[in-house]
Amino acid sequence: MSTPVIAVSNLNTSFWIEGKWSPIVHDMTFSIAPKETLAIVGESGSGKSVTALSIMRLLGGELARVQGQVLLGGRDLLGLSQTEMQQVRGNQIGMIFQEPMTSLNPVLTIGFQIAEVLMQHRGLSAGAAEAEVVRLLDKVRIPMARARFHDCPHRFSGGMRQRVMIAMALACRPKLLIADEPTTALDVTIQAQILDLIKQLQEEEGMSVLFITHDMGVVAEIADRTIVMSQGRAVETGATSDVFAGPQHPYTRTLLAAVPKLGALGAGRGPRRFAAVNPETGETNDAQEMPNTVAPTTVLEVKNLVARFDIRSGFFRRITSRVHAVEDVSFALKAGETLALVGESGCGKSTTGRSILRLIEPESGSIKIAGREILSEPRGRLQSMRRHAQMIFQDPFASLNPRMTVGTAIAEPLHIHNQAARAKEKVADLLSRVGLSPDMSRRFPHEFSGGQRQRICIARALALEPQLIIADESVSALDVSIKAQVINLMLDLQASMKLAYLFISHDMAVVERVSHRVAVMYLGEIVEIGPRAAVFQNPQHAYTKRLLAAVPVPDPSRRGERRMGAVEEIKSPIRAMDYVAPKRQYRVVSPGHFVQI
Repeated sequence: MSTPVIAVSNLNTSFWIEGKWSPIVHDMTFSIAPKETLAIVGESGSGKSVTALSIMRLLGGELARVQGQVLLGGRDLLGLSQTEMQQVRGNQIGMIFQEPMTSLNPVLTIGFQIAEVLMQHRGLSAGAAEAEVVRLLDKVRIPMARARFHDCPHRFSGGMRQRVMIAMALACRPKLLIADEPTTALDVTIQAQILDLIKQLQEEEGMSVLFITHDMGVVAEIADRTIVMSQGRAVETGATSDVFAGPQHPYTRTLLAAVPKLGALGAGRGPRRFAAVNPETGETNDAQEMPNTVAPTTVLEVKNLVARFDIRSGFFRRITSRVHAVEDVSFALKAGETLALVGESGCGKSTTGRSILRLIEPESGSIKIAGREILSEPRGRLQSMRRHAQMIFQDPFASLNPRMTVGTAIAEPLHIHNQAARAKEKVADLLSRVGLSPDMSRRFPHEFSGGQRQRICIARALALEPQLIIADESVSALDVSIKAQVINLMLDLQASMKLAYLFISHDMAVVERVSHRVAVMYLGEIVEIGPRAAVFQNPQHAYTKRLLAAVPVPDPSRRGERRMGAVEEIKSPIRAMDYVAPKRQYRVVSPGHFVQI
């Protein structure tokens, strides 16, 4: 048997909370062989990420205590000095973090940040490092890599920022890659490519992978062995095929039963709640379809929306080209309806959502919320409009003030809109409804897991009981069981309040479950739009077919089946200054179902 790349024995991690040590991770023991992939799965807050941070010695000083043994190349990492650990991090162990904006410096270009790693650990010159960075960005499928070298992180979509982090982690070809939810922010086609890339590097370099995820489809696709964690403990360990075929622990059965499966809804017209899962048997009966709440009232109307970003180059940083992020997009959304916006990262989904609330200023078009034209409103009057339209952002940590308790953050919209009298009671109710304890209102964002922070952001968006919610990857960071709870909550609120949702997502199985209609975006344009059942059961555009074919299947015996069509080169949305976008034509497939010709 080969010598493990890393061997973890009796790892215990505790945090100093309210005057005492609180155990978070209990007696974790595992090893990873060369070229092997070990997946750790479990609910948010189960200790998955804390296990990874303990191995990397990245937990805060005196407020965290890590005990046990972590052997890498014969050295116990827990006994190394900080200087010695700095040489290990990035060089021998690479790590892809869950939230890219917490790891990327917002004021430095992405090219400089990756080059810094290469110059520090591989001793490359500035010129050689720049050439290597461009190669790495090409490898993780960043379009026009050389042109984007000098862009700062805010010019990238969430999925593209995650690809930058992957390029940075792989820069020094480490022996071990710790991947903490590395594909959470990515659409299914890019996810497939990233998983292929990780496997390719494993073969070339003998690299091992510790893969932390809540996506059981990804686990089935990439992991040789799987550890299931619950409440800080490993409750089941085994070969991935054995864990899926015959789960022994009730919690493992619950996890597997809660995974949404593409095509499971058939021809039903409306969204469908997730059913409660029996934790003892793991059995579930699919919940009934939600009652039809779609009303004739139009809450949102978007016509011919255009959003573009300038690209500057040269010594004087002149505008030389433009990113056509959103190009002539039109759709309407009624009260009680969910329209899902799907497509690859960088296709313009998030830009569309942000443009609707004028968080990004569109170049042209029309946006009406409850009949009120938004683009003609002075900026000083936008606050009153946002009382009726709220957004749940993709990156929860970036949208929460780290110095503000979560209770204060949730109550802030109520204070701004003169509803402070009921703030305390409302905060407690909202935290309970999104699956958190009301007494957590006194904690700060860094004291929560990524999934818990996303639930806090959902609670804040619901505080003012808006008519329209733009949910930008609002459940992508959640494990399957919590995701089911949050989606059920959103559907229940929609039924009772006739909320309109613009649901931006790359998770096709979730989109199938929650949406009334689906719009597929590609390179800033809607290429297909129609009722959910029509688009999923009778996709017409080649790109829609590619998206559906790339969805991972939660079955290890079918590993690799989803790759068909997933390796096609991504075209660039960057255009010359004199480019004139063609006027697109659409063909009617069936009532309400249109496809771009």
